[in-house]
Amino acid sequence: MLKKKAATTARSARLASTLSEFTHGAVDRRTFLKRSGLTIGGAAAITSLSGGMVRKAKAADGAADGAVSVKKSVCTHCSVGCTVLAEVQNGVWTGQEPGFDSPFNLGAHCAKGASVREHAHGERRLKYPMKLVGGKWQRLSWDEAINEVGDKMLEVREAAGPDSVYWLGSAKHSNEQSYLLRKFAAYWGTNNVDHQARICHSTTVAGVANTWGYGAMTNSYNDIHNSKAIFLIGGNPAEAHPVSLLHLLKAKEENNAPLIVCDPRFTRTAAHADEFVRFRPGTDVALIWGILYHIFENGWEDQQFIESRVWGMDQIRAEVANWTPEKVENVTGVPGSQLQRVARTMAQNRPGTLIWCMGGTQHTNGNNNTRAYCILQLALGNMGKAGGGTNIFRGHDNVQGATDLGVLADTLPGYYGLTDGAWAHWLRVWEEDPKWMRDRFAVMVGKGDDGGDRPMINETGIPVSRWIDGVLEQKENLVQPENTKVMVFWGHAPNSQTRLPEMQKAMSQLDMLVVIDPYPTMTAVLQDRTDGVYLLPASTQFETYGSVTASNRSLQWREKVVEPLFESLPDHAIMLKFAEKFGFADRMFRNIAIENGEPLVEDITREFNRGMWTIGYTGQSPERMKSHMQNQHAFDRTTLRARGGPNDGDYYGLPWPSWGTPEMNHPGSANLYDVSIPVAEGGMGFRARFGVERDGDNLLAEGVYPVGSEIEDGYPEFTFAMLQELGWDGDLTAYERQMIEYVAGFRDERPTNTDIGETSQTGDIPSDNDDSRPSDYAEKMGAVNWKTDLSGGIQRVAIAHGCAPYGNAKARAVVWTFPDPVPIHREPLYTPRRDLVADYPTYEDKTFWRVPTAYASIQKDDYSKDFPMIMTSGRLVEYEGGGDETRSNPWLAELQQQMFVEINPSDANNLGVRDNDNVWLHSPEGGKILVAAMVTERVGQGVVFTPFHFGGYFQGNDLRAKYPDGADPYVLGEACNTAQTYGYDSVTQMQETKSTLCRIEAA
Repeated sequence: MLKKKAATTARSARLASTLSEFTHGAVDRRTFLKRSGLTIGGAAAITSLSGGMVRKAKAADGAADGAVSVKKSVCTHCSVGCTVLAEVQNGVWTGQEPGFDSPFNLGAHCAKGASVREHAHGERRLKYPMKLVGGKWQRLSWDEAINEVGDKMLEVREAAGPDSVYWLGSAKHSNEQSYLLRKFAAYWGTNNVDHQARICHSTTVAGVANTWGYGAMTNSYNDIHNSKAIFLIGGNPAEAHPVSLLHLLKAKEENNAPLIVCDPRFTRTAAHADEFVRFRPGTDVALIWGILYHIFENGWEDQQFIESRVWGMDQIRAEVANWTPEKVENVTGVPGSQLQRVARTMAQNRPGTLIWCMGGTQHTNGNNNTRAYCILQLALGNMGKAGGGTNIFRGHDNVQGATDLGVLADTLPGYYGLTDGAWAHWLRVWEEDPKWMRDRFAVMVGKGDDGGDRPMINETGIPVSRWIDGVLEQKENLVQPENTKVMVFWGHAPNSQTRLPEMQKAMSQLDMLVVIDPYPTMTAVLQDRTDGVYLLPASTQFETYGSVTASNRSLQWREKVVEPLFESLPDHAIMLKFAEKFGFADRMFRNIAIENGEPLVEDITREFNRGMWTIGYTGQSPERMKSHMQNQHAFDRTTLRARGGPNDGDYYGLPWPSWGTPEMNHPGSANLYDVSIPVAEGGMGFRARFGVERDGDNLLAEGVYPVGSEIEDGYPEFTFAMLQELGWDGDLTAYERQMIEYVAGFRDERPTNTDIGETSQTGDIPSDNDDSRPSDYAEKMGAVNWKTDLSGGIQRVAIAHGCAPYGNAKARAVVWTFPDPVPIHREPLYTPRRDLVADYPTYEDKTFWRVPTAYASIQKDDYSKDFPMIMTSGRLVEYEGGGDETRSNPWLAELQQQMFVEINPSDANNLGVRDNDNVWLHSPEGGKILVAAMVTERVGQGVVFTPFHFGGYFQGNDLRAKYPDGADPYVLGEACNTAQTYGYDSVTQMQETKSTLCRIEAA
């Protein structure tokens, strides 16, 4: 939150105090710019900032003779996917403009996007590999770094097994780098790999995927133009995704769509709301049930939609009936009359969209929250239609893609899981020997649930939210052979995670700590070590190229803007170096060309195209994606569909699923679950993922199907056997039939695609009743399905007959495999409402994701008397993520120079605290932070808010001197997560950051 300033420039005292540690005295604006390495050419750029956009930049002096080329890239901050036009002269990025042709940002940039050039050219970057020796940073070469780090990892692997090295990936990786990192972890022999999605939207993915099939945004920012109502809970797009707000405001203004914002805090987004609902943090389920109560009571639900496309709503009705207006107000603090008004507004303005972000996900029962949101939309019939859906705003620029490509502890690329069947599929894609791969993984002898052996190849890894416990927990309490001994932070800020005092302790106990990042991150200074720490400089995404997936599932192709600066290397080149060191590069890259020490990005794309059938990352070839970027102007700004031109009929970015092979030219799917258009044009029903029957009830859709479907009812997912039953197997080409035989195990040699135009009936294929076939031929062939058929033939034939390859089912409102099949309210572990714990208790302690996890043992103690304030956290418009790169950007650093805590005036007066006073914020678990007080009515009485982008201070101590020379961010501050507490979602291990307790004291 930008502090109000006394004049048009930053207050000199604040600016001077912020910079004094590295300027040795007060500075004025001119000196600040000069010492930041900003020449006249660079300074000119900031004067051109106006209305969130950048004027055409002038080339730097001395480059006038060089031709200016324009490279098209994508902003590396949030998930909107704004196009950046980079002007390059003599190999130097000299200016930038927003992409006016982009359907996403339409010529707009936020403050972060307008200054991304500095992210690449920033003077505070890591410039060369370094290691900590005797408490001092020492420069070394890449070869020395790879050899030293690699030797130590191999030593640990030999002594403690592959699971003792944790490969923490990044939402900042491109799709190709994300895929390659997950493949790399597999070749190393561990599932201890994860990334930021675990701590931002893992509860979304779990909740949404288990409701209707896919765990992603169902529509798009642009489709909000069609919304007649906008319901936003736990999100603040005005600051977290500023350009996205343009799409909301378009609907608000053109459709007169009411904007309802539910949040414990009056945010900049709430300032635009027609209805602001302030509720107690951690009571989302109760709030949603309070709205549904009025919908059911008044018969405002879409009964026809529910009967034909939803299973389990009767059980939801039974739970909702308990949530009378009086009970809801007692739990949430929201009057029943206001929720009745919200319910009426949503019912009378359909279709309406429902939007959420991390305010709803980061809770111990976050999976309950996300499912409750989905159920509200199902009850209103707002799913599968333009203007409806659940528009889930992802955080980082490629957190969607990195999740899709499997940088996760519980799955291989494409959400295939870790079963033997999932591994068999990807090993076929990689053309790898299954035995060789299995031997790479550890086996816990006699530790299986049945007393047998436990192969770690099939075990979910430790999630990033719990890597600390992989180090600190007693070995006998872990479900892996040894503790974590080496931690690799590859594009991840540690201050974005909770329990930082314990993280510091865990870092000190590691055998080695490795940071791979363009910036050193707070990892470099949080650890309290004198050796065993390595900093390896990765290139930014502007120094490489490849695809990135926006929040709406559209893939965009970045061009390389400049060559890697300093001694940095692209992430995939670093992966190659490690693979060579570990001796498996020849296997891992057998189908990927190496050019000048760098894997060919297009080959990586084509490899994941050959395996990502589950979610349709198969139709987006490099050529198709490049063509979309070159022809952005041809795509409609609302529908995202191209009108004429070389991409006629495609949806921009080929939002997944783009079914089949690239040759099929499927246009992508703009709005998921829309049965009003043919599957071949992006339509589909809900995914048949949960079987065909439950307790005698039909789980398939009833009388509803995509336009043009030859099956005019619900149906299960497609298999080869299903094609045979329908008589459609004859539509397969000879190559497709041969590939299915290969997948089924009846061909030793992988077939080549030379018969793509011929049906199997004209190819050299024996008939189905050929006696020479093995007795299990029909069974194994029939089991090959749309997810494992490497030819794409099953998908192609299903779509040719108007059917969705994944079936046509009902969404399920009840998830029988989750701890709470029907979402219920549970009080936070650290709750101020002790009177509610008996009625709404948390879970019992349990071990899952390899680690013991506490619930009831924490909640049983009353901390509310000593820690009476509810603490929540969130984002600022100026900074992103852990903040290292944005706080190292002089344009952004000038805008927000101070870490703070928002306190309600009543609470501040009771504490004797004035605006801008320093205060101590104490945690029930012992952590504390020293921050400035911002006295404001944005937060209600009894609630405080802190941003989470700061770092470099730790419990009152300035750590600037611990950064490598010249790599310290301009702005430092306490990390709010130093004072955040324990708490993890019951399904995904998502951390709790939105509802804990604290105590504020004047400093």
